[in-house]
Amino acid sequence: MQRRALIAAAFALPALARPALGQGSAAAPKTLKFVPQADLAVLDPIVTTANVTRLHGFAVFDTLYGLDADYAPAPQMAEGHTVENDGRRVAIRLREGLKFHDGEAVRAQDCVASIRRWAQRDALGQALMARTEEIAATDERTILFRLSRPFPRLFDALAKVTAPVCFIMPERLAETDPTRPVTEMIGSGPFRYLADERVPGGRIAYARFDGYVPRAEGAVAWTAGPKRALFDRIEWHVQPDAASASAALQAGEVDWWENPSSDLQPALRRNRNIVMEIPDPTGFVGMARFNHLHPPFDRAVIRRALLGAVNQGEFMQAVIGEDRSLWRDEVGFFAPGTPLASEEGLGPLTSARDIERVKREIAEAGYGGEKVVLLAPNDFPTLSALANVGAGMLRQVGFDVEIFSADWAAVVQRRARREAPERGGWSMFFTFWAGLDTAHPGVHQALRGTGERAWFGWPTMAKMEELRGAWLDAPDLAAQQRIAREMQAEAMREAPYLPLGQYFQATAYRRGISGMVKGLPVFWNLQRG
Repeated sequence: MQRRALIAAAFALPALARPALGQGSAAAPKTLKFVPQADLAVLDPIVTTANVTRLHGFAVFDTLYGLDADYAPAPQMAEGHTVENDGRRVAIRLREGLKFHDGEAVRAQDCVASIRRWAQRDALGQALMARTEEIAATDERTILFRLSRPFPRLFDALAKVTAPVCFIMPERLAETDPTRPVTEMIGSGPFRYLADERVPGGRIAYARFDGYVPRAEGAVAWTAGPKRALFDRIEWHVQPDAASASAALQAGEVDWWENPSSDLQPALRRNRNIVMEIPDPTGFVGMARFNHLHPPFDRAVIRRALLGAVNQGEFMQAVIGEDRSLWRDEVGFFAPGTPLASEEGLGPLTSARDIERVKREIAEAGYGGEKVVLLAPNDFPTLSALANVGAGMLRQVGFDVEIFSADWAAVVQRRARREAPERGGWSMFFTFWAGLDTAHPGVHQALRGTGERAWFGWPTMAKMEELRGAWLDAPDLAAQQRIAREMQAEAMREAPYLPLGQYFQATAYRRGISGMVKGLPVFWNLQRG
């Protein structure tokens, strides 16, 4: 699994009040042509965690709160809020003039229904609803939460950018069962989805929504602040072949390639008409995930010993090359650069490697020669690279390794199986998460310890779940950071997975496109010239 977290933000004035602003030069081309990481197979951003769908969601829909430069929530559709009764009564007031793409006004009732649907699919949303005695629209612009006890992470939940995002849609669509995709793409975001122009596997198109009402104030960062739609039209041109995408960008046939492959980046950097930059400072975090149900990795002492064998630099060089500006080692369990990252307990990962000591520890822990089955997708170069380095590391410390090499679809199928490795199950797989997906306990699926209800690997970690509950109640950032340090120390003891380092994905666009905000790519604030 590779997750691509995808967000950004920019400034605009109300389109109805000042139609001339935000249109760009009358002589400039008004279409932006974009090559996404993959085709848009699913449109509804609530029923899937696919990041290409999340990118589509940020174009079409809007959110009550955005994420600012400090990774904190900031009002977006919301005008503001009040918190009363010791945190048990929270009222959110919508800004005036918000409209859906069908011309209907955005009402508090739409927001209530959208929050309820999203919360059924999202872990942080579920935690919020577990404390919510009532969520109601007290008038057309006011959303009221009555809580059984305070939930300090309420605004973090509504502002989160990890999938699924709490996108606001009309009540009639939000009442759809959250396991079934909605039938229309009607949002209140800066762009309208053009369903009649969809060419599966080829093209997706959007048009600027003239009725969009952006914020009039706030700092532009991530998904916070004003959003300004400067292109009349956005076209996605799906291009599975990387060489073809590179050629199209260099020839000026497209304006922007979201994720250029590492082997083609040097040529793009040499082209004076191409700008290469790293938009997301949180990058992607690699991990080797253990199966906790079966030997040999059902024993924490063996998992923990392997921390001393990991050379994160070797893993990252295999993925992205030797350029140290493109990767980072000494990475723990929260993404470096985010508020909860720390060096707590990382000694086994950061000290000098001692392979002979690791071999002794594994033998003393009682490794009985069980076959270790690694899942290695052969059509996913970054994950294949991790698997190859991982296989060498495991063999070096004495494990009997078998590699299951198959396409990603087959790997995903086998990953879901809970049988023992010798009966069609698995022992370890490799993946990347977007940095923001590992930024805090509310979104960090790989740190959940709920056994059979946990993410693939199914660890049971009662202490970790206790600490996560404490983090949900933490009153301020300092308390969150203290608990996160405890969680990292506990993760070093339990070793639910091996952290393999962090790498940074460049994006590439034609010189002359400006306004791209640091963060993850979306389509407002961009202009030509």
